[in-house]
Amino acid sequence: MKRICTLLLLACFSLQAQEYFPNNDDISAVSNVTRAITNATIITRPGQVITNGTIIIKNGNIEAIGNGITIPKNAVLEDAAGNYIYPSFIESYGDLAMETPKRAANSGSAQYDEGRKGYYWNDHIRAEQSAMDHFEYDEKEAKKYIDAGFGTVQTHLHDGIARGNGMLIALDNNGTDADRILKQESGNFFSLSKSRQSRQSYPTSMMGALALLRQTHFDADWYAKGYSKSKDLSIEALNTKKKLVQIIEAGDKKNILRVDKLGDRIGKQFVIVGGEDAYEMIADIKATNAALIVPLNFPDAYDVSNPNLEWFVNLGDMREWKQAPGNLMMLSKAGITFAITTKDLKSPADLMKKLQVAMQYGLTEDQALAALTTTPANILKVSDMVGTLEKGKLANFIMTSGKLFEKDTEIYENWVKGSKHVLKERNKKDIDGSYVATLNNLKYIISIKSKGKKSTVKIDSITLGSKITYDGDWVNIVTTQKDTVNKTYTRFLATPQNDDLKGTAYLPNGQEVAFTAFKNTADSKDDKEDENENEKESDDKTVKEMGRMTYPNIGYGSETKPMEETVLYRNATVWTNENEGILENTDVLVKDGKISKIGKNLNAGSARVIDATGKHLTTGIVDEHSHIAIDNGVNEAGHNSTAEVTIEDVVDHEDINIYRDLAGGVTTSQLLHGSANPIGGRSAIIKLKWGYKADEMIYNDSPKFIKFALGENVKQSRSKNGVRFPQTRMGVEQVFEDYFSRARAYANAKGNKDFRYDEEMEVLLEILESERFVSCHSYVQSEINMLMKVAVKHGFRINTFTHILEGYKVADKMAAHGAGGSTFSDWWAYKYEVNDAIPYNGAILHSQGVLTAFNSDDAEMSRRLNQEAAKAVKYGGVSEEEAWKFVTLNPAKLLHIDDRTGSIKTGKDADLVLWSENPLSVTARAEITMIDGIVFFDKQRDLGFRKSIKEERQQLVNEMIFAKNKGMKTQTPKKKDKTLYECDTIHW
Repeated sequence: MKRICTLLLLACFSLQAQEYFPNNDDISAVSNVTRAITNATIITRPGQVITNGTIIIKNGNIEAIGNGITIPKNAVLEDAAGNYIYPSFIESYGDLAMETPKRAANSGSAQYDEGRKGYYWNDHIRAEQSAMDHFEYDEKEAKKYIDAGFGTVQTHLHDGIARGNGMLIALDNNGTDADRILKQESGNFFSLSKSRQSRQSYPTSMMGALALLRQTHFDADWYAKGYSKSKDLSIEALNTKKKLVQIIEAGDKKNILRVDKLGDRIGKQFVIVGGEDAYEMIADIKATNAALIVPLNFPDAYDVSNPNLEWFVNLGDMREWKQAPGNLMMLSKAGITFAITTKDLKSPADLMKKLQVAMQYGLTEDQALAALTTTPANILKVSDMVGTLEKGKLANFIMTSGKLFEKDTEIYENWVKGSKHVLKERNKKDIDGSYVATLNNLKYIISIKSKGKKSTVKIDSITLGSKITYDGDWVNIVTTQKDTVNKTYTRFLATPQNDDLKGTAYLPNGQEVAFTAFKNTADSKDDKEDENENEKESDDKTVKEMGRMTYPNIGYGSETKPMEETVLYRNATVWTNENEGILENTDVLVKDGKISKIGKNLNAGSARVIDATGKHLTTGIVDEHSHIAIDNGVNEAGHNSTAEVTIEDVVDHEDINIYRDLAGGVTTSQLLHGSANPIGGRSAIIKLKWGYKADEMIYNDSPKFIKFALGENVKQSRSKNGVRFPQTRMGVEQVFEDYFSRARAYANAKGNKDFRYDEEMEVLLEILESERFVSCHSYVQSEINMLMKVAVKHGFRINTFTHILEGYKVADKMAAHGAGGSTFSDWWAYKYEVNDAIPYNGAILHSQGVLTAFNSDDAEMSRRLNQEAAKAVKYGGVSEEEAWKFVTLNPAKLLHIDDRTGSIKTGKDADLVLWSENPLSVTARAEITMIDGIVFFDKQRDLGFRKSIKEERQQLVNEMIFAKNKGMKTQTPKKKDKTLYECDTIHW
């Protein structure tokens, strides 16, 4: 508050009492002098140009602009003939002038509770933060933005999930903070990243961050009604900043869709920061109606000259190098509102180079300028101040040597609030050309190019090493000697005089000799023509192609989105999983995504006929317990109950393991939360529709499931710093008792005036009311018994015990309870609590009437669940038909989707797999995998993919080597492995 008051006083002084402040500045730095800039080409906004225009500036604002303007008598005149003027750029997502918070010290043990009193229960919600409290203007850092053409920055503290408000500042290095601060509150900021200022564990996953943001906003709405009995400074701040522009940093294209879905749930239309890969899901991102703030840090080419390193780079990353520069063009073409940010660039100076590359892909000058001026001004709701050059707006503009986005254009000046910042002398004489100087009877041929930045010096036909600097009126050229053995240097120091260069040469022996370098007009003309030819080559206006894009846009994606077909499987051995059993020489007709007919000699009509003679047709495999296709964390381990999180928020539709599972005949998977806590998160039941987005994979009207866990993982037996309750198996039971009691109390409170919506309690209440099914990670018989008793006590049943490696000991009790068992075929002894596991477990459970399934819990095993099913025949003598149901019909029943899938029956979803032979054979291969009548895996098509991938990789390798040889920047290939999640993985 003290700082704010001081700044307000300074603002008053700057407006009313400035006359008694001493001013020792040059007049060029004074902003309250009336100025008239004349004869310029003025681009007032994208697409609007004034030729030979005039700008009148007074008190930091534009007093008048246009042609034929009367210039005030007291105005300081500046002739800008031959120069261009553009609005200064706006950085909408900066952290300039913000002090980076220190990272909280690591105490050695996990922090589960909040570290602050009087604020929200989670330390990563820091809505009370204000950029003003952290503002320390840094002229050196600001100059980097000024030099790049920026006049205004919206800055905020990049720390926390709720980050508080930003501020809008003018980059006036000639003024004071009072002059610079345009808005003390500008934008309310959020992210999916935790604060550096706290070690509080929750959230440990992206789904946890999304859940936290949801609950925070639910709580803010409740708090605003005055029902809270305690004061919460974070929530109060969140409510007071509702009218500010709401901005969230998301990242990639998938996260854009996730945070937009979050915004829909909490009633906010976010401006979203991210989307460098938006081109891959352009239609979906357009459908969000969100404005984007897009980073421009597309990748450099990979140095793949070493074939051994090439294989570290996957096809998706190679494509990204080629395609990412076309992202802005695609956004523009789609009509998506976007601004550009320098976020993630090493320096703002890199912006123009990146934009010039983007423009090679079809981004126009007007589109690029709009993304730096009018669009960010509109997004930030400050178009009344900045973004265009109009009467009454701030005099924020840049003066350039030519058209802004051309290769050799230089920014001469950046005017901020009418205060001139000189970047380069715009009246500097053009010294480019060819010169001849004679020195000690040696004839020096000097060629200067690129506005004095490059030099070539020759004696006779020998080219000397040379370096030139042109600063102010001084030209300095340093050369080596004609004799290459002589390691001395000659230095020329001169000034331009008429068309020549006159000055002194400093010889290696210390002698100083006057010289004149005479300009050779004929040679200069030839040099200019050569330079123009080189520019023509480098400024090729041909629009670059983005290359091949697929669904998804990585290896093994299809050119077009896979579509539904009418298909007749002819003469197959059909495993129905129904009373009909296995049918020989049978046809199956698929139409409209369903199994239409089953029989012999069916009429094909217009259907595509697949000859299945000698092959086996089955329903698709259902994996009841999987952790593939999950982004940024399978465990939310920050609390002992995290029912508020859901895997549906973080389904990764691009995980290559989806395709690999399809190749193994899997069509449905339940993506489960991990086993870090007794009450975990909600699951996602998906169909493996490779090439479709996440929401299209999740089952329509999906049954509701949640993951519970027992045993070593939840009591942190192997954790070095585990301090979270529970620490014992009896403590695990108490967690369930406590939370179910809380849920009952929550239900009783519904209808009360001060009722507070709690997403976690809502989910637990669904369990108690048998609306949500429990799949429980379990091993030891005592805990299995315990949880069934707890469930009976609270009036529900456990749907599935997964793993259940001691299930054979309590199979009769499980059958009586009505619990199913989803187990491993033959895993044992990989940790202490599975020492009593036996491979006959599945057969024993089945024999006792327990609905039994085999699952993978593993990205590698899920590709061969057909072989896992065969082990039930080996261990326990289960029939082949019943063993096959362990990975098809039985898990479908456990997931309550057996009315849709799990067997071949007329009217069910056409989720089918054509096998080369008996699917229980170790040599059986899935030749075609179909979901909803759409072929997502075809062995022959797969072979075509492999060939095309090899060809495309080679093409891209050649292009990257060519880029390297042209001198373009490259990066060293690095192997990127996606983390393969298991139950106990804690990774984000």
